[in-house]
Amino acid sequence: MRYNFSPYVEQVCFPPISEVRSWLAERPDAGCSELIDLCQAVPNYPPPAELTAHLQHLIDDPQQSRYSPDEGLEEVRREVCDWYRRHYGAAPQPQEICLTIGASQAFWLAMMVLCRAGDEVIVQLPAYFDHSMGLQALGVRPVYAPFDPQCGGLPDLATLKTLMTPKTRALLLVSPSNPTGTVIPPETIEALLALANQHGIALVLDETYNAFVDGRPHHLFANPDWQENFVHIASFGKTFSLTGYRAGALVADASFIHHALKVQDSMVVCQPRLTQHALAYGCRNLDAWVAQNRFMMQQRHDRFKELFPSKENRFKLVASGGFFAWVHHPWERLSGREAARRMALEANLLVLPGEVFGPGLEPYLRLAFGNIDETLLPEAVARFVALGQK
Repeated sequence: MRYNFSPYVEQVCFPPISEVRSWLAERPDAGCSELIDLCQAVPNYPPPAELTAHLQHLIDDPQQSRYSPDEGLEEVRREVCDWYRRHYGAAPQPQEICLTIGASQAFWLAMMVLCRAGDEVIVQLPAYFDHSMGLQALGVRPVYAPFDPQCGGLPDLATLKTLMTPKTRALLLVSPSNPTGTVIPPETIEALLALANQHGIALVLDETYNAFVDGRPHHLFANPDWQENFVHIASFGKTFSLTGYRAGALVADASFIHHALKVQDSMVVCQPRLTQHALAYGCRNLDAWVAQNRFMMQQRHDRFKELFPSKENRFKLVASGGFFAWVHHPWERLSGREAARRMALEANLLVLPGEVFGPGLEPYLRLAFGNIDETLLPEAVARFVALGQK
């Protein structure tokens, strides 16, 4: 090969879900049971028919094939503001929102505005793997706050404070957590923002699964000074089951958005118009539908928690909530990757290895049960029990 790769990109792991799915080619052809996919965190239900019909009505309009403003259509951003007002009790202004290609692109915009190569971002373990991958690709050093299984990985302010250096640019957290499902309490989020403010850094909070939290996730938007240090990342793809539409948002001070749009224009220009109209329709019409799905997912989670712990099951549930369960596997001599591969090949069960969520997490596995129907949970748990006894 005649060219060199960026050393920043070379150090990044291959996409974990793609890696796990590649193992399926190694399964024996005969006698395979039905595949149970606990790997990717996507809703297993489609968007409502009325949303799809609304988009079909729009598709013939030639305007839908054109660019929108980089930050998104103002009328869509106003609908998003109204959604925040209902669900958080207070809301950003339209000029404080940039609509993005999923939460992943919102994360990239935030990090590129905040950081230079060589800077540091404090990341709570277990960490969402795309965050670590993105930081490494940018040459930004993730500084990991250790995982405490006793509290399900909730952040400890005293520990976070000890990790700060002159190179620290942000605290990066996810609530509800991907991979544990743990929800950071509103009072802790308030304290995290105060800590960020004291040290002159940003609190970057990824709230991709905020629609699956009972009650208000926090009250930061009611703080008149929230813009000084708070950066919020959202994914309406999970909320309205539009993951393929890539409906994300970056919420921050208007001056932050101004700089983010410089990257937005050179990266993607804008979120597709059709996605924006889907987002506006969802924000305007689907609160009751979202609430029903939140209740369904809670029932699914509760059923899993009822079935999984048993004397026969050597896999131990460490934390769970919403879409996820964080499990300790029983094989001391196997890494999480080796354990997950064994499960794929011997039990036709797809899960993600713990180490893709950060260093030192080889004893763990992530399960995502948003992708399977509740009727499959007994069979999934039975496969854990059977494989753990081998």
